[in-house]
Amino acid sequence: EWQTDALRASATNAKIEGDDITATASTATTRLGNYTQIMGESATISGTDDGLNKAGRAKEMAYQIRKRVKEIKLDAEKALFLNNAKVAGNSTTAREFAGAQTWFTSNTSNGSGGSDAAGTGADTRTAGTARALTQTIFDGVMQSCWDNSGGQPRDVYLSSAQMDVCLGFTGMNNQRATITADSKKLVNAYDVYVTQWGTLTYKMSRECPTSEVFIIDPKMWECAELRTMKNFPLAKSGDSEKRGITWEWTLVAKNQASSGLIADLS
Repeated sequence: EWQTDALRASATNAKIEGDDITATASTATTRLGNYTQIMGESATISGTDDGLNKAGRAKEMAYQIRKRVKEIKLDAEKALFLNNAKVAGNSTTAREFAGAQTWFTSNTSNGSGGSDAAGTGADTRTAGTARALTQTIFDGVMQSCWDNSGGQPRDVYLSSAQMDVCLGFTGMNNQRATITADSKKLVNAYDVYVTQWGTLTYKMSRECPTSEVFIIDPKMWECAELRTMKNFPLAKSGDSEKRGITWEWTLVAKNQASSGLIADLS
């Protein structure tokens, strides 16, 4: 659980010299929370496998553990972007944390018929009619972050398909391809987008849905661990070695108004 708060709107602020100060009530913070989710994998190798000298690696179990850890991290990246409501869990149902899409309520752009979730992680956003990403839509969400909350997004998480769209955004020099004489390379890529509302770094993710683009202030989002990732031996039941891997963590949305979501994209 964590607390979130917001500044009041600006106002005329002038006090009379020597005047008494009138006490005003403080605005209570809002308490939010997310459930921790246990992610896990296991690796099993036979006794023969463990005894062999493998080409390219020393121990088969060590190799399999490293591979499973990478797979868990892929699952974790996928979970962060999901439109998934939090689940309390019980003896037959696993706990699940709410994905990033369920927290946005302020700086969003939805397709026709689409709507935001309540912003507590308890429900999901409603999908709308898919439409193409445009620079106007993108810049509109950036302006909303600036105007409505004073947010300072710095990172954009998106799929390769939407990155291809962003490559077509018009800049002041409208330059998208250059050839460097020394290396004879054709360059048609960029990962920084400079706007009047801030400079953004594009970060493509294979796990980011094509239908969404996340414009994020990294100071306002956190991955919080309850139990760090570890591997441990499992009970032996034959001529094999078994090890399990667990990791318990959650997503913390400190203040969603700092960031923006463009949803329902084709």
